[in-house]
Amino acid sequence: MLAMLRAVSQHRAEMTCSCEPDLYIDGVTCCDQVTAHDLARYRLIHPMRLGAIGQRVPAGLTAAGHALLAAVPADAA
Repeated sequence: MLAMLRAVSQHRAEMTCSCEPDLYIDGVTCCDQVTAHDLARYRLIHPMRLGAIGQRVPAGLTAAGHALLAAVPADAA
């Protein structure tokens, strides 16, 4: 989860516009979509712009996502 949040914070992630969004990092789909769905469900990440259902758009951190990353040491797994 932390690695996924870090990738989003580094502007390397996209997500699909849907109620269960898929996450892509560096253009490749994440192998742990359950965690990707949780990140969106817990409002740690969000789409940076509106898009059509299923469309990939840039992903961004929410205020809660930024706060979580700030609370965890950079070298934590």
